[in-house]
Amino acid sequence: MRIIAGTLKNREFKSPRGHKTHPMSDKVRGSLFNILGDIEGLSFLDAFAGSGALAFEAASRGAQSVITIDKDTSAHKTLDQNIKILGFKNVKSIKANAGGWSIHNMEKQFDIVLLDPPYEDLQPNLMQRLVRRHVKPGGLVVLSYPSRAEVPEFEKTEIAATKNYGDAQLVFYRKT
Repeated sequence: MRIIAGTLKNREFKSPRGHKTHPMSDKVRGSLFNILGDIEGLSFLDAFAGSGALAFEAASRGAQSVITIDKDTSAHKTLDQNIKILGFKNVKSIKANAGGWSIHNMEKQFDIVLLDPPYEDLQPNLMQRLVRRHVKPGGLVVLSYPSRAEVPEFEKTEIAATKNYGDAQLVFYRKT
């Protein structure tokens, strides 16, 4: 895997072993960040971080701070190793269930929350809580979801854009 753009463009990083994560393709990741545009100085939460590809892309493109959460031990170890190898000072990796983390960090809010849950366990109720608690008013939620699945509605949000990429879709929500 590699970082597409920003200060660490073309730097490679490792992906967790096994099939529990489904890293987003370069094409979809590039499109996601092209749609977001200038993210300089913004805060990010990557709630189902997996390989960390979204977090690393955000940090490379100028995000002020990025928190990654993943409960999988292999994913968390790989995230920590990649953060050190890539030299990120603004990316923090947390090994936790996103729901448990949320309960203990209810006051934390972010400009952009990235939701790329495991496709075999989409957890719509958990995603609803994460959006309600952790997205700043006017902030964005970016959801990566199976293209055949019905897109969830989140409280106090409006869908700003939807893009389809074969078996995946990106849905951009703005919190009102």
